[in-house]
Amino acid sequence: MREKLFCIACKMLEEEQDAEDAVQEVFLKLWHIRDSLDKYDSIPAFATTVTKNICVDKIRIRGRESSLDDEIYRQAGTDNPYLQLERKNSDEIIRFIIDRLPPLQQAIIRMKDIDEYEVEQIAGITGTQVEAVRMNLSRARKKVREEYLKWTR
Repeated sequence: MREKLFCIACKMLEEEQDAEDAVQEVFLKLWHIRDSLDKYDSIPAFATTVTKNICVDKIRIRGRESSLDDEIYRQAGTDNPYLQLERKNSDEIIRFIIDRLPPLQQAIIRMKDIDEYEVEQIAGITGTQVEAVRMNLSRARKKVREEYLKWTR
C-alpha cells in the first residue's frame, strides 16, 4: 500500500521528498485512528483519499508561500536589477496603499495576508465577528487591488 500511496503523492506533488512526507503523514493519521479503521469498507481506499487530501493541503500551502510573481522572479535569477527594482516598487506601492486603509482593515489584511492568521484567530484578536473579519478583508483586498491598478497603469 505504501508504494501505491507514494506514487499518488509523487504525481500530485512532483517532488519525491514532499511525496515521502505526505505518505508519512498518512501513516501517522492511520496509526492515530487504528482502533476505528474497521468501520471503513476499504482501508486502502480510505488511505488513498487521505493521501490526496494531504497532497492538496501541501499544494495550497505551497501556493500561499510562493505566488506566481515569486516564481517568475526566482526563475529570472537575482542578478536582474530591473526585476529587483520592479519588485521593490510593487512592494512599496502595496505597503503605501495598505497604510491608507481604515485601521481595522489595515490590521485584518496584515494579519491574514502577511502574518497568515486564520479568520477565527483574527476575530478573537480584533474582538469582531468572523463574518465582519471576512467582510473587512474582502473590502480591503478589493481596495488594494483597485488602487494598485491605478498606480501601475
